[in-house]
Amino acid sequence: MFAVSATSIDPEDPLSGLTLGDVPDPEVPEGWVRVAVRAASLNHHDLWTLRGVGITPDRLPMILGCDAAGVLPDGTEVVVHAVVGDPRAGRGDETLDPRRSLLSELHQGTLAEYVVVPERNALPKPPELSFEDAACLPTAWLTAYRMLTTKAGLRMGDTVLVQGAGGGVATAAIQLANVLGVRVWATSRSADKRERALELGADAVFEPGARLPERVDAVIETVGAATWSHSLKSLRPGGVVVVSGATTGSNPPADLSRVFFLQLSVIGSTMGTREELAALLDVCVDTGLRPTIADVRPLRDARSAFEQLEAGDHIGKLVLTP
Repeated sequence: MFAVSATSIDPEDPLSGLTLGDVPDPEVPEGWVRVAVRAASLNHHDLWTLRGVGITPDRLPMILGCDAAGVLPDGTEVVVHAVVGDPRAGRGDETLDPRRSLLSELHQGTLAEYVVVPERNALPKPPELSFEDAACLPTAWLTAYRMLTTKAGLRMGDTVLVQGAGGGVATAAIQLANVLGVRVWATSRSADKRERALELGADAVFEPGARLPERVDAVIETVGAATWSHSLKSLRPGGVVVVSGATTGSNPPADLSRVFFLQLSVIGSTMGTREELAALLDVCVDTGLRPTIADVRPLRDARSAFEQLEAGDHIGKLVLTP
């Protein structure tokens, strides 16, 4: 089968390890299923893998990709849940299983004609969603959904600040918060991305660090050190900042005096459960919400898609179709 793999690691030149070509068809262990991939989407996780984050050279070659939608051998259309873990080991939450991993970390990923996953990781795809739409949901969109609902506990009428509009999780959070009845404010260094955030459903946009009209109930934080101080200062007493990334650095000043005096909550969040992915699919069906897709290309044109991902000048998901 044709696949897109990481065959070497280079922190400075990640795309040098990107290899496109034929690999053996995957074997199917007991309790697993083979999915014929109809669409897969890229995530920054794929670039981090090529840089050597979360993987060691002895696991290479590794087929990249966390997200996919496709068809089982019996014709059932499915969405692939990217988290491979045991809910029992995480007290009912597979993301808390100490041994959990994402596809393309320990197990071969989705950027191929076929992917093999545990049976529980193949969820029925609603017929209302295209394969391309469904393939955008299992990583960035699921992460955003869990941050807004399970972690932040936002309710209709609350206000959320989304830092770094334009990133995959941030873009999803803006769209999801809007359909969930939450007022959305967003920041970006780029005027074009601020304008695009308004088009996606943000109620107001600001430059990074700008003084807000009022303090917010929650902050969606994926940027890290560059926005951390602003995130804490933007929260009302008792507010919550939910963190799922730190692209500009993971060790900003903690500002613990502000945290304890205003009784702020700092909550980490990674991916989501199978049940949360099912709930996200329902939200998309019930509200008509669809992920923003920047481009759809053939799998064999993956290198140009990775170049676009690395450049970071797009808004929305990059989708590949075998």
